[in-house]
Amino acid sequence: MADWGDDEKGGRMRGVVFVHGALVRDGEWWWRPVAERLEAEGGVTSRAVLLPSCGETAAPAGSAGLADDAAALRDTLDEFDEAVVVGHSYGGTVIAEGADHPAVRHLVYISSYLPDTGEAQGGIMADEPDPVRVAMTEDGCVRVDGLDEAAFAARFLNDVPDESVPAEAWSRVVPQGFGAFATPTTGAAWQGRESTALVCLDDMGTSVGLQRRHAARATHAVELPTGHHPFLSRPDLVASELSRILRSL
Repeated sequence: MADWGDDEKGGRMRGVVFVHGALVRDGEWWWRPVAERLEAEGGVTSRAVLLPSCGETAAPAGSAGLADDAAALRDTLDEFDEAVVVGHSYGGTVIAEGADHPAVRHLVYISSYLPDTGEAQGGIMADEPDPVRVAMTEDGCVRVDGLDEAAFAARFLNDVPDESVPAEAWSRVVPQGFGAFATPTTGAAWQGRESTALVCLDDMGTSVGLQRRHAARATHAVELPTGHHPFLSRPDLVASELSRILRSL
């Protein structure tokens, strides 16, 4: 697996590309516990995509949507000759739209979705029994509504043992462009590609039923005894699954 981090060997760049979920920023922080394990154990190179719809680039978040996030993913993939793409939650919709790229070798979904062509993120979540409340802002964004730091932690970080994480996570919750949720996909990059879905059984943010319905579209499915953010609560399990996939390629 060492050559997945060796961008000098044969002039090839191989690694993992992470796509974070909705209504947050700073993917590098969210993915760090897994990225550091992959680097330490196998020298694996990784990148976290900056999503324009979350205000992570120069464009105002309200002016950016799914197409912009997919373009950001493709730009990151342009850095690689071979890549495993990992998406969390909304990140799976970004993958569907943006991961039809020659560098992609395997797709990984964590508490996520594999939308077919023409499906929008908002529609995917429409039938959830206990949806996260959101509200529109004046500048064309959607924001989390009705949650404070403690309530956010109880729902999305329910199995994270580090007591410093909730404050750090809450500080990264941001409004996101409405187009990220309303725009139907124009492609389904998971079709015809090897993929693995990680279903989080103690997830209080996305129902297990919805996760399993989308996981059925993946080539492989693995169930984890975790909440919505296993890369924070059990990075060892996520890193182990990714290492297994990297070794198989």
